[in-house]
Amino acid sequence: MRHEHSRRAVLGAGIAVASGSLLGACTSPGGDYGMDNSGLGGNAGPAAAPPSEYISPHGPEVQDREHRRGPGPDRHVQLTATATTLDLGARKVKSWAYEDQVPGQALRVTAGETLALTLVNQLPQPTTLHWHGIRLRNDMDGVPGITQPALKTGEAFDYRFTAVNPGTYWVHPHTGVQLDRGLYAPLIVEDPKEPLKYDKEWIVVLDDWLDGVGGRTPDKVLRQLNGGRPMAHGMDHGSAAGTASAAASTSAASAAGAMGAPGAMGAVGVVGAVGATSAPPMARHGAKPSPSPTRSAASAAPTGGTSRLLGGDAGHVTYPYYLINGRTPDSPQVFRAKRGDRIRIRIINAGGDTAFRVALGGHKMTITHTDGYPVRHKTTDALLLGMGERYDVLVTAKSGVFPLAALAEGKKRSTLAVLHTSGKGAKKFKRPKELDGKLVWADQLKADESVRLESRPPDRTIRMRLTGSMRKFDWAINGKPYEPSQRYPVRAGERVRLTFINGTPMWHPVHVHGHTYGLPDGGARKDTTILLPHRKVSVDFDADNPGLWMVHCHNVYHSESGMMTILGYQK
Repeated sequence: MRHEHSRRAVLGAGIAVASGSLLGACTSPGGDYGMDNSGLGGNAGPAAAPPSEYISPHGPEVQDREHRRGPGPDRHVQLTATATTLDLGARKVKSWAYEDQVPGQALRVTAGETLALTLVNQLPQPTTLHWHGIRLRNDMDGVPGITQPALKTGEAFDYRFTAVNPGTYWVHPHTGVQLDRGLYAPLIVEDPKEPLKYDKEWIVVLDDWLDGVGGRTPDKVLRQLNGGRPMAHGMDHGSAAGTASAAASTSAASAAGAMGAPGAMGAVGVVGAVGATSAPPMARHGAKPSPSPTRSAASAAPTGGTSRLLGGDAGHVTYPYYLINGRTPDSPQVFRAKRGDRIRIRIINAGGDTAFRVALGGHKMTITHTDGYPVRHKTTDALLLGMGERYDVLVTAKSGVFPLAALAEGKKRSTLAVLHTSGKGAKKFKRPKELDGKLVWADQLKADESVRLESRPPDRTIRMRLTGSMRKFDWAINGKPYEPSQRYPVRAGERVRLTFINGTPMWHPVHVHGHTYGLPDGGARKDTTILLPHRKVSVDFDADNPGLWMVHCHNVYHSESGMMTILGYQK
């Protein structure tokens, strides 16, 4: 069944729910990564086969796969994307959000149920809804120009799919840089046979915020970073007039205004400079972290800082605010529990350009899941989450008031929420020592036996070299910026190995749509992975979800500048 969007305005819609790494060394950067990639074999670039050779997102193969998942009871939801005013705590801003709140209200469904969600677009731009991490039918993936047309202002679209895999996921647009506004919400697929025992659950959504502050918008920031080139998934921002105007605004002064001077930040709730005591995985494997790039005074535009953990540049954008659950640290969310309560914390990084290091003061965390899938439990003091990553942890609450601290890694800023079990609340906290304690990386985790991929050699290997530079902002995959016609071929039933090679001086959170891959040697199941500069990682997945699927960096300014491509199932 094909789902078409209708031209209907649904006003005043509320959410109504009813039941019915990093491993190994890489070749040195440099050279030509375009047409002639002799070291990458036959899979160096997208295939030139005509679209008729690939399974359509609306083809019978996609419908058949959904039918075999089995339809469950319907869970109906209506979600409206709208321009609104948001209270962040430190200030109110004009932005875009779902149902006038940030994050949007958590969407909940039980594994096996059919989620039927109507998205209503009341934004001044076209939009879509992407289901990050969900292994769903391809025509519901929310990628404009690939799986559906973008919804114009006043239109609605009915998303409908069976939610099979329990876990922590989230939703956001896949249109331009809308992700870096307030358009995101948690999506929790509950396990009807939940094996974990806990008393309370706390959803924690991390974000970096600039929209509506001092005239800044994500669209302006992108134009100043990439010189006004059209966005990969943009709508009307690539017009001749818009491009000329954007190109004229790329002076150093305008870039400083868009990206923000570090000294212009508001108060922080966790004091102390960012410091790293844990060596990143590439140091454990015998290579030294990449030094921070040298910048001349003439070319030095403001950047998002540097981080030893991330191997150099931490990001491009210095944000005025960093948020937990839509709140600034001077007006944090307070989570109340009793001493001895066992709390499940679901942590989601919804940021656009920021990795977060997270710790709960006075507590250790037991990692139980990453990207929705269970792992062998492992205890840690802190976690590092790239954009798009999720971790579930268990903590046993102590008596008192404790900061859940999130450092914007390398950006010398922080935010917090508060766990309160007894006593008076504290207005300001010292930097939790756990932030500089033991930090467990994804490559140290092993998949739980229930979800571990069976060991077998790959039927197909696809090598994707991440290319581009900070100076030119020409991010791409195998030297080719995104085009909707690109295809890296796979066939149903294959074990596919994706080898990501980072040939850039910048870290990238690499995300694959519609599938969950396994890290090497029985490692964790993931859909988003931090890849450090000049490193590579090989991940395996079973090609069991036909259609056309995006692969991209989840730094929204990288992906919209071209670091995206498409895996295509051949007929």
